[in-house]
Amino acid sequence: MPTVAERLRSPKEKTLHIAALAIGSVLWVLIAFAAWGALTNPDPRVSGVAALYAFYFVAFGLFIFLSSVFYRATAFGNMILLGPKQFPQLHAMVVAGSAALGLTSPPKTFLYNSNGLFNAFARRLLGGRYVFLTSALVDAETDAQVKFVIGHELGHHAAGHLNPWLNFLKLPAHFIPFLMPAYSRSREYSCDRIGAHLTDDLTEARRSLQMLGCGCKRLNDAMDCEAFSEQEAMVPQVAGFLVEIMRTHPRLTRRVLALRQHPERGA
Repeated sequence: MPTVAERLRSPKEKTLHIAALAIGSVLWVLIAFAAWGALTNPDPRVSGVAALYAFYFVAFGLFIFLSSVFYRATAFGNMILLGPKQFPQLHAMVVAGSAALGLTSPPKTFLYNSNGLFNAFARRLLGGRYVFLTSALVDAETDAQVKFVIGHELGHHAAGHLNPWLNFLKLPAHFIPFLMPAYSRSREYSCDRIGAHLTDDLTEARRSLQMLGCGCKRLNDAMDCEAFSEQEAMVPQVAGFLVEIMRTHPRLTRRVLALRQHPERGA
């Protein structure tokens, strides 16, 4: 029986996931053969350059590892970790959403001062699952809207978007123009569906997305998602297309439109 995340995964994501995985795997094989050939080349100039690139590769991996170590230390030392005694209402949303999506344990979730910036994101740090919420977003949105945001970020974990080994295999696919941004956008649509499913309130889910563009708590109740969706028709086709293909996230008008149909019916 498919999981909630698998059932709500967008069809485009499934196709692009397979494409990115296949292309990345093939490219890794070609890179490995080329690297081995260069390293064993009798010409010291060729093998020397290959060794230098191998060093850069290892150094980059070490940089990523240390970045995770330092970021986790920063989070525990400066951000607010949600728990039964620390903002229990928000923590309960994380626990309930994690259970509904079949996660073995809820990700450690932090609230931090964003100085007015609206954002939320999920990360894997040293094998652990984490979710980060900005104070501005939580302050401006209703409980149902925050629940959508939490559900969206949990969706990234439940759908396997942050699996380090799969992402490593897909890494060379970033050399294919426009492929990985398109894959990233398809994942956002999938997680919007998951967030809406957990919220069980399509209007508030769509308003939560619109609030990313509005950002004003005072006007939250007055937002009209249909009027906002109508702006999509006003986006210049050529310029809108060129801007969209470079982005990792779909524009908000499209995301709000995509949730008009209930996600269980394949929005």
